[in-house]
Amino acid sequence: MILSPFEWMIAKRYMLPGRGEAFIALVAGISLAAVMLGVAALVIVMSVMNGFRAELFDKIVGLNGHAIIQAYGGRLENWQQVLQEVRATPGVVRASPLIEQPLLATFNGRVEAVLARGNTPEDIQKLVPKRTMGSLAELQPNLGNVAIGARLAENLGAQVGDTITIINPQGRATPFGTVPREIGYHVSAIFEIGVYDYDQSFVVMPIPDAQTLLLTGDSVGMIEVTTNDPDNVSTILAPLTRKLAGQAVVSDWKTINASLFEALAVERVAMFVVLSIIVLVAVFNILSSLIMLVRAKTRDIAILRTMGATRRSLLKIFVATGFLIGVLGTAAGLILGFVFLYFRQPIVRLVEMLTGQNLWDPSIRFLAELPSRSDPVEIITISLMALVFSFLATLYPAFRAASTDPVQVLRYE
Repeated sequence: MILSPFEWMIAKRYMLPGRGEAFIALVAGISLAAVMLGVAALVIVMSVMNGFRAELFDKIVGLNGHAIIQAYGGRLENWQQVLQEVRATPGVVRASPLIEQPLLATFNGRVEAVLARGNTPEDIQKLVPKRTMGSLAELQPNLGNVAIGARLAENLGAQVGDTITIINPQGRATPFGTVPREIGYHVSAIFEIGVYDYDQSFVVMPIPDAQTLLLTGDSVGMIEVTTNDPDNVSTILAPLTRKLAGQAVVSDWKTINASLFEALAVERVAMFVVLSIIVLVAVFNILSSLIMLVRAKTRDIAILRTMGATRRSLLKIFVATGFLIGVLGTAAGLILGFVFLYFRQPIVRLVEMLTGQNLWDPSIRFLAELPSRSDPVEIITISLMALVFSFLATLYPAFRAASTDPVQVLRYE
């Protein structure tokens, strides 16, 4: 398909039609713009979908580990022994005890459902990059200090230095019935993970304080596990699952968040197919502009044939003319897509300001900001798809041009 100087000269003339063929030039320009917009839409949507999945995975798995081991009944009595077995399992990078229990919190007459979370000092330090106010260093055992999520602080109206009351409905039994357990905790820090549900409910404290609040003695609720390969976590923990059968259940991140990530996977495929139709429609514009060009240049084509131009040369000329529209449109679409992704957050704020609508409500979409993560394989796939469609659209008009019979066209000239 390499063009000779003669073929390239003719192709360039056809790419820029004369004054009398402005309509053909307009249709070709619309075709280029349509391909550009289709490719840009695919790049933007797929990058945002990938970013959404990656951000959710990083935040959810980064906080909860790749798997949890939870005893039947919610209390793991021999957790030290189980912890040693988990850490000795090949592929396990890290394992730590964890307590997690839904409770109630009150402050100044406001009541919110919370998730009391007892963490080790190492796990508490993982929240340091997420801290927005206060100090996590004050979260020491038996001091009565906690860290709460930013949305929970807003809902309760609490600030660093305030004392919130956490209520455990399963209190101590008395002759008059079970009395809920109420303990006041000093808010030492406020953090923002970026996942709305977590920021709205988490109350983090040292494990000994959680054991005291929940009256669990020395037991813990679960063990959090991190592996060296999140995608193969079930295979890595398979021996441990068999060993702990009947004693505890092992749940990996795929099982815990199965509905969410499966919905994202289905939506990614659906969006890719739907947006691919936009590229296909744009390619039909290339087809129509080339057909009009061939009809307009029938006499010129016949003259070229009488001057010695071969069918192959004409085929290459019209394929090159249409394919270049696809190449330019694809390149422009990639540039437009990456520019949009780079300025995505200011664009979202601008649209919100113009429409007065909150387009990215974190209470609905889990994340505080519009995420983005481009996959090079997907970008290459999108580009190749647009180029292949553009090439295929040029074949019919090119074959029509190559099959022009100069005798029939010029017989009455």
